[in-house]
Parts: sequence; C-alpha cells; structure tokens
Amino acid sequence: MQSNGVGTSIKHFAFNNQETARLGNEVNVSQRAARELYLKNFEIAIKKSHPWTVMSSYNLVNGTMASENHDLLTTILRDEWGYKGLVMTDWMAGSDPIRRDGGTDRIANMKAGNDLIEPGQSVDTKTIEDAVKSGKLDVSVLNRNVRRILELIVKTPRFKGYQYSDAPDLKAHAIVTRNSAAEGTVLLENKGALPLAANVKNVALYGVASYDAIAGGTGSGNVNSSYTVSLVEGMRNNGYTVDDSILNRYTTYIAAAKAEIAKTPHEWFETLPLPKETVPTDDQLRQAVADNDIAVITLERLSGEGSDRTAADFNLSSEEKELVNKVTEAFHQAGKKAVVVLNIGGVIESASWKNIPDAILLPWQCGQEFGNSVAEILAGKLSPSGKLPMTWPVSFNDVPSSQNFPSNGLVVNSFAGGQAKYKNVKNVGYTDYDEGIYVGYRYFDTFNKKVSYPFGYGLSYTTFGYSKPTVANDGKNVTVSVTITNTGNMAGKEVAEVYVTAPKGAVEKPAEELKAFAKTRTLEPGESQTLSMSIDKIDLASFNTKASAWIADAGNYVFKVGSSSLDIKGTATLKIGKEVEKVHNVLKPIVKLSELSHK
Repeated sequence: MQSNGVGTSIKHFAFNNQETARLGNEVNVSQRAARELYLKNFEIAIKKSHPWTVMSSYNLVNGTMASENHDLLTTILRDEWGYKGLVMTDWMAGSDPIRRDGGTDRIANMKAGNDLIEPGQSVDTKTIEDAVKSGKLDVSVLNRNVRRILELIVKTPRFKGYQYSDAPDLKAHAIVTRNSAAEGTVLLENKGALPLAANVKNVALYGVASYDAIAGGTGSGNVNSSYTVSLVEGMRNNGYTVDDSILNRYTTYIAAAKAEIAKTPHEWFETLPLPKETVPTDDQLRQAVADNDIAVITLERLSGEGSDRTAADFNLSSEEKELVNKVTEAFHQAGKKAVVVLNIGGVIESASWKNIPDAILLPWQCGQEFGNSVAEILAGKLSPSGKLPMTWPVSFNDVPSSQNFPSNGLVVNSFAGGQAKYKNVKNVGYTDYDEGIYVGYRYFDTFNKKVSYPFGYGLSYTTFGYSKPTVANDGKNVTVSVTITNTGNMAGKEVAEVYVTAPKGAVEKPAEELKAFAKTRTLEPGESQTLSMSIDKIDLASFNTKASAWIADAGNYVFKVGSSSLDIKGTATLKIGKEVEKVHNVLKPIVKLSELSHK
C-alpha cells in the first residue's frame, strides 16, 4: 500500500486480544510471552514495512494503559525497533468514564509516545496548554508531537498535489479481488469432488450464506463495498443452473428472519445476529436430489471487531449439523456428491463432521466478489493455495488460552460505559496469560495434542514433491532452499514452510517454531521451482527474561521443511554459534505468571 503513496495504520498496539470490556481490560502477561508472541508480529511489520502510523490500544498492559505506556510506545517501539512514524491513540482512548483511576491523563498519553489524540476535544486542548504553561509538560514533547504530525502530512499525496480523478477502474479492481481470494482459500478436504466434474450442471445451494454472503469482518474490519456477489450469482456467472425452488425458499426465509431480528433494540455499533440455518423437509430434499447434480452447503460465522468468539459460536448449531448430515446423506444415496463452503472469519469445530461431505472449501470472508471467487474455485478456473494460519483443535477447551478468555458470551459495551463493575472479574476486567508461550501449534505440537487440522495445513487440486532441503550460513543469515515440483495433473501453487527445532539452552523451548515460508508461482504439471528462504540468525533466538536478551543457543538447529507443521517433507541440520541481542528490561508483570505453563 505504501509503495503507492498510501499510508497505513497498524493496530492495536498492543495486547488487544479480546473485545469484551476492551476499554478497561488489564492484560497480565509475562515478558517472554509478550516478546515472543504478542509483540513479534508488530516488530516484523514495523522493521520490514515501516507503517506511517501506529495506533495504541485501549487496554492496560501489566498495570498501565497502553496509551500511557512508555515502555511500549517509546522504549520498545522507537528505541529498540527504530520506528520513526506517528503514534495515535485509539478513538476516545483514555477519555471513557470506566477508566480504572477515574480520570483522563492526556499528558501521560503524550509523554508515553502518542503524537495524536483521536478525536481530540476542546478540553484536551486546554489541558495541554495549561500543562505547558505550568511546566507539567515540557514544550519539547509538544514540539516533537507536532513535528511528527507535520512529517506525516508532507508525505501524503494530497500535500504533494496528487491529482485524483475519483474514477478508479472498478472492473479491474474487482478482478484483482476475485483472483486474490484463491491465494488465501484453503482446501480442507477433497474426495475427488473438486474441481467440479464437467457433467455437473445443476446445483442445489443450501445455507443462508449461499444467498447472503459475508464479505468481511465487523467493526473496523468492515469495508463499505458497493455490492457483494452471492454464490448464486457466482455459480450462474460460471454457467451453472441454480435450483430456483431452493432459492425461493431461502430468499423468503432470510427476508422474514432479518425483519424480525431488526426489531431487537441495539446500539449503532452493535452487530445484529445472523438468521438461523434452515433445514429442508424430506420431500423437498427428494426433489432437490432428483433435479440437481451436486449439493453445495455454505456455513457462515460473523466475526471481527466488537465481540469475542464463544464456545457456542465455535461449535455447529443443531440446525447446521442436521443440514450437513441430511443433505449429504440424501445426495450420497443417489450417487451424487455434496460440498461444504465455509464463509467464516475464524476457527470452527470440524472434527465431528469433516468426513461426511465430499469436500470442504474455506474461502473465509473473501470480499465483495465472494460468489464469483468461490464459483471459479469450485469450477477449477482458480486453484486454492492458502494454508491455515492457525491450528484447528478438536474441541474448544483443547486450546490452552480458552481458560483465559471471555468465552461465555458476556457483552460489555465498549462505548456505553458500564464496565467498571467488571474490573475485578477474571477474563473480563483482567486477563492472566497463564498459558505463557504455549499458544497455538507451539502447544499442540510440543505436547502431541490431537488436532482436527494442523497449523499451516492446506490441500491443492494437484500434488507436489519436495526435494531434500539444504541450508547455508553466510554469517548473519541462514538460507533454506528446497525445490518444489508439481507432480499432479493440474496447475497450482504450493507454500513451503520452514519449522526450526532449536538446541537445548537456558530456557525451555517449543518443539518447533515457524521461521520462514514462501509460495511458488503457478506451476504447470511437471514444472519445478526452487524456493530460497532467508532467516536472520537472531530470529532463531528465544527470549531469556533473566538476561533481558534474545539468545540463540549454540548447537545444532534442525530446519524442517513441509506443507504444514505436522507434514514435514525433509530436514537439514546446521550447527550455529551463540547469538545474543540485549534489550531493555521493560513490561514487567505486576502479578506472578508462568512463562511456560502447559497445564
């Protein structure tokens, strides 16, 4: 984005990992977990891409509000990572009446490293002026803030006189959106159902999302699209005939359900629930099987800013289970196939039903061209090449952090006050990150916990072969190389993932950690490509709290290349000397926490 002169804002910095009571939630996290997990993603983005702005978060971090946290906004962000851009508060951060100490400290915001207060009120102006006059705020801090704001302004296309036309090529942009969806779409299951066979012409579409797709996430994750293509439209655009009788039933049901839901009183920022799934009668299903060549069932979940996932949201509803089971069984009895499409934004339970349909496609919430993208992938015009960016557990409680998360559905409105009474309620007013560094695959792979789908998993319409990987050390970086060959009958792309097992040292370590990955270009059958992935040796380090340092212990490192964390194709070993990078001893927790809990 920034290469085109368009600035970005990376947020929320940092530890905004729950939405429930997010204006007052206090995060209690160990220094190691903070450094290795919750700050590392920001560190990579900031060092590699230099976003024009950073937005600080609402929550407290180890006793201090993020927007007033000098350790976070200056010591780590600027002194250690070298950030030069502008830092802003989140909207109304620090000015809400539920704030723990009952007040607003704009001067603390500024001293911590915020340059811009969003949105800023007249009372803030007076507070700053009075603080400068009284000496409470050194004018150099104010000057620094103003300078950073001006530095941002002079970088903008508007300041440089960019002549905008207000006439973008929307058709070209739509094609980009449509094609890019395949890059992130994950093929979870496929028993020969996809891509659709040439003799498949008539399609029975089931599921509310087949007719009313979710294009993107809620809150700030939402995009005001001019249209959203339904799967019905997408299938028709690709030459398929969609069953009109099923369409008419769903269209009538969705309209009535939405009208009823809209009667529920709600704030402007609250997202209304989706219509419940509906299940066809036996007679309706018999007719659909007779009239159609295949069934496509779309399941949906609404997710994004403003609410947290719950155990109920993770599991399929009784209606969804019945829909998948009943439709699939009916089509199988006629020798026909059924495919499930997941229009979701996060993990759902899959272990109990994933072997029932003939294929499961996961396009996520892939934008306004949803229907065209999914239809072209189903038809084989586009090939799915995404990989799971998280582990899919067997059950909700298998995830260690599920014990430290507000997953009971409690809603505490962020902008409507009322959070103060939850100040001392665990996982609402405060959250202890007792799982330490054992989050996601680091936990599941280290302790051999059974999963439904592993981290990094994703199938393709073709197959790939991997050469034996090689590793080379140039002094600063380790380069891992592997040759990928398309061994199947269709064109496709593959992602090679590099997991590293480090030698034992002063601190306990996960069994393996992802350190690099790369995707091939589109490979035709029989075509090969060599991928070379560079890893800075200090990125092999673990964080040693006692030493306040990143330490890569001397010894043999095993570099494992595979198509998921549990599907390793080959390994290579390299002996590396000790690497140390000292950092500041900051963000100390105020409560006793385990850094390595695996309860």
